[in-house]
Amino acid sequence: MPSIRPILAAMTFAIALLAQPIAVSAQSETPNAGDDPVVARVNGEEIRHSAVMVMAQTLPPQYQSQIAQVYPLLVQRLVDFKLAYAAGQAEGLAGDPEVKERVAEQEERVIRETWIERAITALITEEALQASYQAFLAANPPKSEQKARHILLETEEEARDIVAKLDGGGDFAELAKEHSTGPSGPQGGDLGYFTDDQMVPEFSTAASALEPGQFTKEPVKTQFGWHVIKVEDRRDVTAPGFEEMEPQLRQDMARQSVETVLSGLRESADIEITPAGASMMPGAAAAQ
Repeated sequence: MPSIRPILAAMTFAIALLAQPIAVSAQSETPNAGDDPVVARVNGEEIRHSAVMVMAQTLPPQYQSQIAQVYPLLVQRLVDFKLAYAAGQAEGLAGDPEVKERVAEQEERVIRETWIERAITALITEEALQASYQAFLAANPPKSEQKARHILLETEEEARDIVAKLDGGGDFAELAKEHSTGPSGPQGGDLGYFTDDQMVPEFSTAASALEPGQFTKEPVKTQFGWHVIKVEDRRDVTAPGFEEMEPQLRQDMARQSVETVLSGLRESADIEITPAGASMMPGAAAAQ
């Protein structure tokens, strides 16, 4: 017989909710999130606003921005769940072997996740965050980036002809649109802002030697062809401040700390991978 668990899980999704009739009256707007009022009672047992909002977090993202519309349906679903729980209790399911096994599985998961989360949180101190930020600054020193256009041509002769046209007052962007063979040609040769390491060395060296508003008087040869380059702007780019970086730093440290925490547990444990377990691992067959 197919499992009904996926069906039960889907009952909290908005599509399933929207398919259900509304059996309770509800206001058009949700209660003040700063309060936690009782929103329903089931045989005298209270359901509070906070429980509704916890269920709302399980909805697909597009529905989480429409809580006011689905709020009464969420309340109805919680009412249904309370009734189903009470019915199961009345039938003595608390002592059912399957129920006990599934409760034990959930208990193990919750204890495991809570322990890991607390162990990781203990490692992410203010001092550790500041040290991580300083390491980031050291690895990402301020850089200068420039905004440039270029005209890519197949031969040096063609490139020198473009330089002559520019010396005669030609418009760089229009000449790029007309003559450049590069993908930026239709955009007037616009390359946007870039740092030296984003271009081939010959191109970066030539561009870095120009002041904003200048173009190369000598064509620049690279593996792609012959370039005439014009620098339009140059600016310094500094790293984001600590406050801006803090969420990312916390996330990165959390990922790194997981292995630190689990590695510490493994070092102090008696772990045995049995021959049967080893034979099931990827690559085991090829190694035999």
